[in-house]
Amino acid sequence: MERYQLEDESSHLDEMPLMMSEEGFENDESDYHTLPRARVTYRRRGIEWLVCGGWKFLCTSCCDWLINVCRRKKELKARTVWLGCPEKCEEKYPRNSIKNQKYNIFTFIPGVLYEQFKFFLNLYFLVVSCSQFVPALKIGYLYTYWAPLGFVLAVTMIREAVDEFRRFQRDKEMNSQLYSKLTIRGKVQVKSSDIQVGDLIIVEKNQRIPSDMVFLRTSEKTGSCFIRTDQLDGETDWKLKVAVSCTQRLPALGDLFSINAYVYAQKPQLDIHGFEGTFTREDSDPPIHESLSIENTLWASTVVASGTVIGVVIYTGKETRSVMNTSNPKNKVGLLDLELNQLTKALFLALVALSVVMVTLQGFVGPWYRNFFRFLLLFSYIIPISLRVNLDMGKAAYGWMIMRDEHIPGTVVRTSTIPEELGRLVYLLTDKTGTLTQNEMIFKRLHLGTVSYGTDTMDEIQNHIINSYSQMFSQTSGNSTSSTPSRKSQSSTPKVRKSVSSRIHEAVKAIALCHNVTPVYESRAGVTGETEYAEVDQDFSDENRTYQASSPDEVALVQWTESVGLTLVNRDLTSMQLKTPGGQILTYSILQIFPFTSESKRMGIIVRDESTAEITFYMKGADVAMSSIVQYNDWLEEENRYSQAKLSIHDRTLKVAAVVESVEREMELLCLTGVEDQLQADVRPALEMLRNAGIKIWMLTGDKLETATCIAKSSHLVSRTQDIHIFRPVTNRGEAHLELNAFRRKHDCALVIAGDSLEVCLKYYEHELVELACQCPAVVCCRCSPTQKAHIVKLLQQHTGKRTCAIGDGGNDVSMIQAADCGIGIEGKEGKQASLAADFSITQFKHIGRLLMVHGRNSYKRSAALGQFVMHRGLIISTMQAVFSSVFYFASVPLYQGFLMVGYATIYTMFPVFSLVLDQDVKPEMALLYPELYKDLTKGRSLSFKTFLIWVLISIYQGGILMYGALVLFESEFVHVVAISFTALILTELLMVALTIRTWHWLMVVAEFLSLGCYVASLAFLNEYFGIGRVSFGAFLDVAFITTVTFLWKVSAITIVSCLPLYILKYLKRKLSPPSYSKLTS
Repeated sequence: MERYQLEDESSHLDEMPLMMSEEGFENDESDYHTLPRARVTYRRRGIEWLVCGGWKFLCTSCCDWLINVCRRKKELKARTVWLGCPEKCEEKYPRNSIKNQKYNIFTFIPGVLYEQFKFFLNLYFLVVSCSQFVPALKIGYLYTYWAPLGFVLAVTMIREAVDEFRRFQRDKEMNSQLYSKLTIRGKVQVKSSDIQVGDLIIVEKNQRIPSDMVFLRTSEKTGSCFIRTDQLDGETDWKLKVAVSCTQRLPALGDLFSINAYVYAQKPQLDIHGFEGTFTREDSDPPIHESLSIENTLWASTVVASGTVIGVVIYTGKETRSVMNTSNPKNKVGLLDLELNQLTKALFLALVALSVVMVTLQGFVGPWYRNFFRFLLLFSYIIPISLRVNLDMGKAAYGWMIMRDEHIPGTVVRTSTIPEELGRLVYLLTDKTGTLTQNEMIFKRLHLGTVSYGTDTMDEIQNHIINSYSQMFSQTSGNSTSSTPSRKSQSSTPKVRKSVSSRIHEAVKAIALCHNVTPVYESRAGVTGETEYAEVDQDFSDENRTYQASSPDEVALVQWTESVGLTLVNRDLTSMQLKTPGGQILTYSILQIFPFTSESKRMGIIVRDESTAEITFYMKGADVAMSSIVQYNDWLEEENRYSQAKLSIHDRTLKVAAVVESVEREMELLCLTGVEDQLQADVRPALEMLRNAGIKIWMLTGDKLETATCIAKSSHLVSRTQDIHIFRPVTNRGEAHLELNAFRRKHDCALVIAGDSLEVCLKYYEHELVELACQCPAVVCCRCSPTQKAHIVKLLQQHTGKRTCAIGDGGNDVSMIQAADCGIGIEGKEGKQASLAADFSITQFKHIGRLLMVHGRNSYKRSAALGQFVMHRGLIISTMQAVFSSVFYFASVPLYQGFLMVGYATIYTMFPVFSLVLDQDVKPEMALLYPELYKDLTKGRSLSFKTFLIWVLISIYQGGILMYGALVLFESEFVHVVAISFTALILTELLMVALTIRTWHWLMVVAEFLSLGCYVASLAFLNEYFGIGRVSFGAFLDVAFITTVTFLWKVSAITIVSCLPLYILKYLKRKLSPPSYSKLTS
């Protein structure tokens, strides 16, 4: 029967159309996991596969295999931990140290070298440089090849070493924090990294919990404490944790050693919201067993918010929840680098082809393969080594400019290798809490049906409260006999419309009583031996009172009642005390609490007023949950519509209802409150700008669905007119299928989906879901775990192939930031963990606009221009070499000797070419005013095979003109060819830089003249050295010849012929098809 049903269900699924792409797909589950990947792998096979990355794949797989053999993964096991006896552990557990480094002392040099030589470009240079050790192939001096290569490697190694050292220092700081460890002899100070499984650790208030522990006891009388988990899951509300009652009941701390007890804990897992274990005390009769759940645990990286806690360590180091939820940092490589790598492969093929042509034209005479290799080396300048040097220095320059920009103060560039990525982003994945919002709740509005109070009219409420309480107390003192009347016959009297004053009184009292907030007093004197009596007598002074609750909006409500005069001064498990504006204390007994759950979306409390013995049931909850419970009234409906229109004000509309009967029916609606979690400064314009720039924004948050939807609307992540499709919770394949079909029928609407539904859909319909979600203007994923966030980033990268950027501020965003192509961290309330792991860290969300529109744009455009220009510089000289060789009977003789070649790529042309990093096509103000300009960048048109081919043609044309011109014009001595052609070459390069530049900067002019000056000076001084000594054509040049008019006009003529046509073409192009931005600047 069972099998029949299953078949039946899948046949239903087959009937429904779920065809997303050309390929239909079968119904076998195993296919689902292979679908997307299979499509990627079958494309490349054969020779192309080997060239394009087969060898890299082979290398990496061998390395991975070796690594796996070296350190076999240890099986994670469940464990029994004896209290305070680490030596009783049978297993060896990992050290409790935090490690964020990529390398250690031994792997640093091999690791860095591997990262460098996995690029085709660098590998090619290594081979060329090594070939110079073979005498038959030796062409010039060794330094012409080894100096640039050595320089590149030195720069890279120094940069990596500095980054690595910074990481090491940050880790060391965390690992050397001191904690008190409890031993039989008393307290001992231990470093965080020396804590072992089984240790009893004491953690003070506001201290980070060093490892995963089971909570044994606390200094709080209630036997429970609050912890802040924002570094772990991004939720800012405090979590209530409960101590194991058996150990909490022990009279003194030292008694923990007099009992014989152990904790049994499950094996380490990823899930931060679940734990199973047992606590057993053996020496009592009978043995005590307590089951342990998530509320008895203290996870590492959380912070104690109240009291002092003592716990027994169960997981350390790599096995803690927080470490298991962070992924290893990968080395990020920019898209531009990959594109340039492709171009260098194309150049290499051209180089081989050219050499083959040369040898063929030679007629394969003599040792032709030796000549072939010599040609390869002669033309090796086609692929310029200086490309990497220039780009790396360029990246450093962009990083420096970003950090110096006073419009975005406090921005830090932590990964200097990928600033161009900022100009190519298509998807931005953002966290909500602390990134888009400030994480501070503020009470905004109180609505009483007929009258609504906003922030500006709160003083009226205050006056009403003061009056009503002073009247009340004057009455009770007047007739003190009737101070305890029987339950007021309020419910039996017909409902009269109460006065506004009494309604405000009731409403404020309800808000002050119906909550789960505890006031906490910081003892200023620090007296420890206070008796119970002294504590009651303690001054409930305002300056040292703070409120604690599991949700910040509850605190906002209680702080508001304090501001209008009714103050919560004391609370324990059974009673609550309020202070009136007149200073009297009202005491209420708590008879019953119905806690808030995410299902019921409401909480209730039954209290008894001690002065009147009146019992009241108060309840508050979300509007959706409460509307069915309260008595019908027209203004709730009205307010509902109003609150939807006014979403920017009410981020969270709480209904506070108070009642006379203690049942959840026919409750009397007292008031509605609006609490707002304020958005960060200028989040709306920033998101608006990013949307206009064609960036798709996804919000991934650990928060509740309602909150996430509200923030999405109020921050204009979803525009006012758009529909929102809330993806219903699904648990199996059939439901997922139906829900996906329902979603496909909607057009242009934002998607809101919860983490668990997302998991189900990804399991069965990964490709389909991603394809649909990518068409949405905005996507909100709520209730996401840290690993899910990273998983979504990876999915987007795999399916779309577009560049992703992740931005967040808490420890729970680290894995997402590291997985994205470009990670941005915000130094927020949730600590610095995210900003330290990120590639760029900023201080406010609004800075991201300038970072992408201005700096991203400039970095990409400049690097593209710089890269192509450096290639053009190499191509010109190779063309000249080719022309030279073909004229001189295909001799494999270098045209320019050692120092001229090194000088050409460095002293003579380096400054002007590098000054391209100061170029900008659009002023920053323009780029921010018209974010639409950013869309062009994502198409990658600044550096493509088309632009590259244009440069190749320019190079061939110029190289040919320069060499033929020099050959045609030279008269008596060959020497003059070298002098004329080289001088013309330098002039051409300087003019070409001037042609490429779009906006002049004074440094560019300086660079141009500096290079020209250097060249002229070297002509005068280095004539001995320049001699082509071995090719006996006499000295390189005679000063007499250089100073003649003939020399000058020949050089000028050649330069003009090589450059003028290009200037004319550029002018025509600007006139006939100007780029999009030139229309704006005119």
